[in-house]
Amino acid sequence: MKKNSYSGLFIVFEGLDGSGSAIQATLLSGMLKKEGYRVLLTKEPTNNLVGGLIRAQLTGAWKSSQECLQLLFAADRAHHIKTDIIPALENGKIVIGDRYAMSSIAYGSVDSGAEVNWLENINDEFIIPDITFLIRVSPKICALRLKRSRTEMEMYSQEQKLEKVWNVYEDVAKRYKNVHVIDGERDEMEVIGEIIDITQKKLGLGKK
Repeated sequence: MKKNSYSGLFIVFEGLDGSGSAIQATLLSGMLKKEGYRVLLTKEPTNNLVGGLIRAQLTGAWKSSQECLQLLFAADRAHHIKTDIIPALENGKIVIGDRYAMSSIAYGSVDSGAEVNWLENINDEFIIPDITFLIRVSPKICALRLKRSRTEMEMYSQEQKLEKVWNVYEDVAKRYKNVHVIDGERDEMEVIGEIIDITQKKLGLGKK
């Protein structure tokens, strides 16, 4: 992936479904805005045309191959970077993203059975975040948070899947730059406190 050469800071939150990554992204955005920073809070898949196709497949409104779905994720990301992320970074804003390439690699390899190398290759031309916060919450806790109306057997299946996804996250995190694994099982304010501390140090030092 390519280094962010723009003046703004690019921060991404990753983690299992149910890890609270979206909440932490929103909290960080709000706190940075209070401090006077200009912030763009965004997420993937987007609400644009390609993002709509992705959401439609995920909800069962239409169906294509898993390989097609992963290419749609990459296409949605390419459009997102060009139309939203780069313009904001060029203007010196802090861009905070809820999910990015690491999610595609971790979930894509488990859901579609695609090779991790192939998934990394189709995301290779994108900007690498200046900071990635990978929120660590056990698959069991995430499955419980997502349980809703699932049966016990469905819960067990969900936990098994999340374990596989987390294993990929951990492996990929070792090979990506600027990844901070955050213990997400603590009090919410303890978690955001650590995230803010890391972010402020990065803002103070500037991008390297």
